[in-house]
Amino acid sequence: MRPVTSRHHNAAIQSNGATDATHLWRKPYLLPLEQNEGTPAPGAQFVSCLSVVRVPGPAVCGSAMTAGLITDSAVQDGTAKLSRRRRPQTLWALPFLVPAGAFICFIVLIPAVQAGAYAFTNWDGLTNDWKFTGLSNFERMLGDPLARSAVAHTVLLTLVTAAGINVFGVLLALVLNSKIKTKGLMRVVFFAPVIVTPVVVATLWKFIYQPDGPLNTLLNAVGLQNLTRAWLGDDAVALGAVTITIMWQFTGVAMVIYLAGLQNVPDELIEAAHLDGAGPFRRFFSIILPELRPAATIAIMLTLLAGVKTFDQVWIMTAGGPGDSTHTLSTAQYQATFVFGDFSYGAAFAVVISVIAIALAVVQQWVVRKKEA
Repeated sequence: MRPVTSRHHNAAIQSNGATDATHLWRKPYLLPLEQNEGTPAPGAQFVSCLSVVRVPGPAVCGSAMTAGLITDSAVQDGTAKLSRRRRPQTLWALPFLVPAGAFICFIVLIPAVQAGAYAFTNWDGLTNDWKFTGLSNFERMLGDPLARSAVAHTVLLTLVTAAGINVFGVLLALVLNSKIKTKGLMRVVFFAPVIVTPVVVATLWKFIYQPDGPLNTLLNAVGLQNLTRAWLGDDAVALGAVTITIMWQFTGVAMVIYLAGLQNVPDELIEAAHLDGAGPFRRFFSIILPELRPAATIAIMLTLLAGVKTFDQVWIMTAGGPGDSTHTLSTAQYQATFVFGDFSYGAAFAVVISVIAIALAVVQQWVVRKKEA
């Protein structure tokens, strides 16, 4: 910040008919940022004693201005006073943050660190008789057929569910962002499965997939008897059946995210493209899709992270079967830990899941920052 020079003093005095410094003190002018001299124009930005303000014309500063001078010390004093006012508010917030912080620390952080440490031991989960074994559990995973198939199933399920959820989410968002009369009701209907617990959804779809369940009954009724099968008992289609269940439940999440993104697309731009002869596909790929990139980044990363950690639907519907055809990293971890009692090996699965989730989160942040730059 700079003081008002004598030229600004003279201009201010002349413009107000003043002939001495006393009158200038009573009606001082703030120095416009974009002008060097003369009476400031209306709408200009001015330096006040505490901040930069926009006013319609000449303004009067407080006691921090002496004889038309705006000093840095006045700004510093004002900033210090504001800081002292905010400080008590911060101190009052601490007692409310401590219980939540303690809960997260003792319930989430400490057990997570302990589980990571147990992955490098031979702990059985019951006694204190354990020893450090290094990377033996991870070497065991490399030679374990179940672990390798669990990794493959996790990758396949994650990619397919992420793609399906986002594609159908965009389509639903486009439809429900139109001017149809029942779009409010339809938004509720399509989002309703999201608020239902995965256990309930898995139980419902397990009933649908039964050999004598609604799906096979419908296929028989329309003359497609050759398509009926034990959907969860056939290792060729069991993983696909679970994938459809997950997509059905969580497409509503992507739909809401893309609906929010569509609010940033100017209607005037779409109407102008329509008048210029652009078809629906051209308007979507040239106008709408670029505006949806921030929303797509969030939706894709959320679905990828959810896919890596998928457990409830798989365990309720198939428990990893038939055979090992639907095992994921999460179900393999649960089976090793609570079915076979091999806690250290189960902890190794948990470490692998955590590393994958953290890597995806880091990639997300990198992509977002790169686009913002």
